[in-house]
Amino acid sequence: MENDGYGACVAEIRRVLEGTLNYERDWTDREVKNHVTAAVLEKARVYGLDTQAKKQMIEQLFNGLRRMDLLQPLLEDESVTDIMVNGPNHVFVERGGRMLELSCAFEDPRKLEDLIQLMAAAVNREINEASPLVDARLADGSRIGAVLPPVALDGPMLAIRKFPAQSLSMADLLEKGTLTVQAADFLEEAVAGRRNIFISGGTSSGKTTLLNVLSNSIPKDQRVVTIEDAAELKIEGVQNLVRLEARPPNTEGKGTVSIRDLIRMALRLRPDRIVVGEVRGAEALDMLQAMNTGHEGSLSTGHANSARDMLNRIETMVLMGSALPLEAIRQQMVSSLDMLVHLARMRDGSRKIVEIANMKGLKGNEIELETVFAEQEGILIRVAPS
Repeated sequence: MENDGYGACVAEIRRVLEGTLNYERDWTDREVKNHVTAAVLEKARVYGLDTQAKKQMIEQLFNGLRRMDLLQPLLEDESVTDIMVNGPNHVFVERGGRMLELSCAFEDPRKLEDLIQLMAAAVNREINEASPLVDARLADGSRIGAVLPPVALDGPMLAIRKFPAQSLSMADLLEKGTLTVQAADFLEEAVAGRRNIFISGGTSSGKTTLLNVLSNSIPKDQRVVTIEDAAELKIEGVQNLVRLEARPPNTEGKGTVSIRDLIRMALRLRPDRIVVGEVRGAEALDMLQAMNTGHEGSLSTGHANSARDMLNRIETMVLMGSALPLEAIRQQMVSSLDMLVHLARMRDGSRKIVEIANMKGLKGNEIELETVFAEQEGILIRVAPS
């Protein structure tokens, strides 16, 4: 893009293509690519573009017409884990746990809004001024969240959480320093031993990644039902696998299928284990009851700042859907949960397990936790024998 005429050339070719590619017929990708290539080659001589600039321009124009515009290279870049667009002029990515702002920008807010609507339409979702929020999963498994004006004050906002084509293994987590070999063996034995495990942590701390890794330690001859708000888990090797995904309401506000609905349904599907992607509300009670009614070895995750805070949050979530006494809720938690695993995102951007704790029972009216592994000076150390 060093050539001063590059931007002017792109704008001129785009106007030509808009006139050439009338959308009264369906153009194939090959046809569109051919039109783009021909237009670029015709204008290249006028603007003095070299071979590299021509190639870059063809990809840019084609991505704008048939793909995800300037986000397409970022979506294809495996080193990028998150893409964040704050209005047309500010594009951020996360690479290796670090946030970076890129020099690229959309032409105008309308171009970004069109792209967001294209993404939403691809998964049968609608976003517009009347309904300015969307939370959805793309076909490749990526998770998108978007907000349009007037709710978004500085222009359309978009966040994309990407997921690797190949799911991570325990060996990958060990290599990244997420946990130690001793802790990995402990957790794998806990999964094999059918202990009910709850994973907690803040946003982007690695909860879903760890859940997926632990789920892949489930014996392959068992029947597993996964329940997610947006399908992200990739359990491999389990033949008897049932994958369920919640459904938001349609444009008329109907057709909702909640996580709570799916947990209740899962109990009728004869699961050996239930894996709930994330617990956020009143479904916490249903999850606890499932864990305590013959589905040992189930797993789930939730947002919290510590293992102890997660227990408090579960209490609050149960109360969102039930008026049970606090003592009864805590008794249910002690009977249902065996272990809490807490992750944190460190200052250098890495994700680490910082605590593994066993549920010991009730002491008075308080839940007693026994910390088995704890983070000390950046290393997960075993601090209890059990």
